Amino acid sequence: MTGIGAEADVQADNGDTGNTGAAGTADRTPRDRAEVRQLSPAIRGLLVGFVLLTALATNQLYVLSAHTDAYFAWTIKPPLTAAFLGAGYAAGLVLVLLGLRAHAWVEARISVVTVGVFSTLTLLATVLHRDRFHFSADGSIARFAAWFWLGIYIVVPLALAVLIVLHQRRPGVDPPRRDPIPLWLAGAFTLQGLIMLVVGVTLYVAPSTARTLWPWPLTPLTARAVSAWLIAFGVAAVLTLIERDLSRLTAGAVAYTVFGVLELLALLRYGDVGRWDSPAGIVYLVVLISVVPVGAIGCWLVADRARRRRAAGATPVAATPAD
Repeated sequence: MTGIGAEADVQADNGDTGNTGAAGTADRTPRDRAEVRQLSPAIRGLLVGFVLLTALATNQLYVLSAHTDAYFAWTIKPPLTAAFLGAGYAAGLVLVLLGLRAHAWVEARISVVTVGVFSTLTLLATVLHRDRFHFSADGSIARFAAWFWLGIYIVVPLALAVLIVLHQRRPGVDPPRRDPIPLWLAGAFTLQGLIMLVVGVTLYVAPSTARTLWPWPLTPLTARAVSAWLIAFGVAAVLTLIERDLSRLTAGAVAYTVFGVLELLALLRYGDVGRWDSPAGIVYLVVLISVVPVGAIGCWLVADRARRRRAAGATPVAATPAD
């Protein structure tokens, strides 16, 4: 994949947004480059920590889906739910890794806000259902996992909220939008995002609705854990529409594709527990199957546009350090 993060061609606004060639690059002054708001070391450090945590959660939930009683913060049944959550963490891992490659704040903004939304919702779900966690379990691994989980989800949401506010107040500007997202792709993201948001918010507020809204059994805690990922990806889809630029879509498109692929593989492993002929099962399958091509086409468009820019001799100004 090309055109990701620092490779993406995002240029500062110097009053001539139509000039994308080498001449346009030469015309830009150091001050133009310095005006691009950069990603701060503090957020980079927090994202690096989140990468390590999501990698661990991916292993515990997606690889060891049937063993959460011994190796995770709380017991998750059926294993399909654990695998669903693990796929979300794997997608979050990709989202944050690609966000770390960005130099301009705007290229990582969707990734950071998505992580902030998810971690805040997960903290609230943890507090509401703290009796379900392995805080007093006999197994040392499970007990450690529960206390570690609580500590992480207290620190991460608060730190991200502060850093996002501070970042928006940092000196500098966002580069201009250069490559509008095609209308049909924006429409697909909108439809999928709205479905995820509606289902996610409903499940989070009223977990008992899982009996009709979800194709396999969920407890109140797992309903809220699942909905945290649905809401986070729905918010990411909305932010993609707000940003309206292909260069800002990169991390989200790749993570979206990974999420869809891993969820489909999870169905092959544990899908026998689902009610796939029910309305909830049909909607779930239709949305999930459509996620993969929509995300993959988004990845292709981003990479193709970046290749064209490089062929035209454009320079990624956002990757240039501020003077």
